[in-house]
Amino acid sequence: MSTPAPISVETLHTRVQSIFQSCGLTPQNARAVTDVIVAGERDHCKSHGIYRIEGCLRVIKAGMVKPDAIPELHDSGKAVIEVDAHAGFSNPAFFAAKDTLVARAKETGIAALVIRDCLHFSALWHDVEALAEEGLAALSMCPSYASVAPTGGTEPLLGTNPFAFGWPRPGPHPYVFDFATSVAARGEIELHRRAGTPIPEGWAIDRDGKPTTDPDAALAGAMLPFGGHKGSAISTMVELLAGALLGEFMSKEALEFSGGTHLLPRHGALILALDPATFSARSGRDPLAEGERLLTAIAGQGARLPSQRRFKARVSSLRDGIFLSEAELAQLDRFEAEGLAAL
Repeated sequence: MSTPAPISVETLHTRVQSIFQSCGLTPQNARAVTDVIVAGERDHCKSHGIYRIEGCLRVIKAGMVKPDAIPELHDSGKAVIEVDAHAGFSNPAFFAAKDTLVARAKETGIAALVIRDCLHFSALWHDVEALAEEGLAALSMCPSYASVAPTGGTEPLLGTNPFAFGWPRPGPHPYVFDFATSVAARGEIELHRRAGTPIPEGWAIDRDGKPTTDPDAALAGAMLPFGGHKGSAISTMVELLAGALLGEFMSKEALEFSGGTHLLPRHGALILALDPATFSARSGRDPLAEGERLLTAIAGQGARLPSQRRFKARVSSLRDGIFLSEAELAQLDRFEAEGLAAL
């Protein structure tokens, strides 16, 4: 059996965007959602690539997201900027407010973006990478739906609660990390389930609170935080800062609102942008140069910096195209031909 030919990043973007527009997204919303999905595939982050299309279409079909929502910016001129997604996807809301966030951070030194009532499905590195490219340090976080048991507990209470950080660098790529506060992203367990392979030990517990390597039992039970009590505390911080602080859903509420983990969650998100030049102005030192000393020293020891693998994959994909399996290409064909009826 021959291996399917690679598809260019541009062609994949065109195909995915056409799928979303045919399912009711405005061109602007479809482009923003497609940007992050294709970026995941381009950077070899399969759990956040075209695998995510089906989940997005399911919430559209279930009426749990407004595909044609228009993000509404609320800017009082202070450090905190708000954008109401109006039950739409989070990505169009972020991009609708990004330029205002950047300008405010450079004006005041620090600014926060609150995204309200959004549906989240993607990684967070897109946000912090975009801000780092503007010369800003950035933090991004959001709750999810309750699928993770706190350390020492047995029932889901926390979300996978991702946390991302970006730092500007003089080279072509910033320093970026993005991770779930669970041992693994839920999408990784779902990919194991689809492949019929066991998950590693320590990822999850079953309904009875017992350790399991069965992805089905894990999805029916609870995932675990990374790093024991430390990951559990960081996950709790995300719940408080990106949920309680904003007056938006926390993970347990998001689960109840969605009626289960079969649909993507609705909640809020918090993004912080910091201007290095403002913070270091009176020090007489260059913060980016100081950062480079540390980062180059880490790399000089042979350690891999976060996202290096992703950036390397990006170069390869832009040059050689993206390799999709026959099943993935067939699914794209089906979504293009049938839209929501394919579900």
